[in-house]
Amino acid sequence: MNKTLHLLSVPLALALLAGCTSHDGVKPLYVTERVAHDTDDPAIWVNSANPAESLVIGTDKNEDGALYVFDLKGQIIHDKTVKGLKRPNNVDVAYGLLLGDTTVDIAVITERMTHSLRIFTLPHMKPVDNGGIPVFAGQTGPEYRDLMGIALYKAPTGAIYAIVGRKNGPTDGTYLWQYLLEDDGKGQVKATLVRKFGHFSGRKEIEAIAVDNELGFVYYSDEQVGVRKYYADPQKGNEELALFATEGFKDDHEGISIYKTSDSTGYILVSDQSANRFKVYSREGTAENPHTHSLIADIKTSTNQSDGSDVVSIPLNADFKHGLFVAMSDDKTFQYYRWEDIAGRTLSVNK
Repeated sequence: MNKTLHLLSVPLALALLAGCTSHDGVKPLYVTERVAHDTDDPAIWVNSANPAESLVIGTDKNEDGALYVFDLKGQIIHDKTVKGLKRPNNVDVAYGLLLGDTTVDIAVITERMTHSLRIFTLPHMKPVDNGGIPVFAGQTGPEYRDLMGIALYKAPTGAIYAIVGRKNGPTDGTYLWQYLLEDDGKGQVKATLVRKFGHFSGRKEIEAIAVDNELGFVYYSDEQVGVRKYYADPQKGNEELALFATEGFKDDHEGISIYKTSDSTGYILVSDQSANRFKVYSREGTAENPHTHSLIADIKTSTNQSDGSDVVSIPLNADFKHGLFVAMSDDKTFQYYRWEDIAGRTLSVNK
């Protein structure tokens, strides 16, 4: 397994000083079948028993929306796709939630128009949420309850949390709310509020959220400002650890995904939405400061106005031997990239 290099070669260091290396239009290996309305956010579920049967799950953001399920060639799996959702926005997956006497993997989406989380087991897409779990209770005004981003955090204890964002919110450090997900005693999921945190500039909104389970951090895009970093564990407090990716974006900061070259090294990819590029930052920071995330690469892709994205770094099949990067494009599709094509000559590739 390759690890990110801490010492840069002289040519690479000079390239970074000149404005960082870039790729000229990386092409996807597959593009999914089109959804009905408006793709927004994908998540990758890895089938641990057979990685070749892993799934890509993506939201179709509409008042008559859906949660689509695709195979690794981008074909819609119709009998798993969930329709009739009320503007599903973002989605994330988690592994090993205890329900009754068994553990299940779950996909959780934010359903904007009902102000609720919807939760489905994987890979069967069975609902386990009693029809929806309301969040941001007591907030005034629909824009303070209209759900957008979500990321799931699995703590070392095995506890699973949902960290949720909304269309608008306060600037007093309580924009994101964190909920503990657990069995309600009847084989369904309940959510208990455990924390409110997260600074917001007030400029636009917060949608993209990502969690690094191994290192225990949560990242989110404060659009038109940068990426903010906090502890994912609610017991560790609400101190902002970093604000990075503050320069070089054409407009909005959007989707965040984390490619792991080991338990502690890798890359944080952030969508420069209007530029159709992904900026890549060091996951582990520097030897002097783990919260200093330097720009490593700036990658042009075939996506257009990419909102959400996800990435895994393990081999899945013959097509994706070193990992899979999935990104939304505004033509009602998601695009599948081989990690080695994204990496080029600049980034590490897991063997």
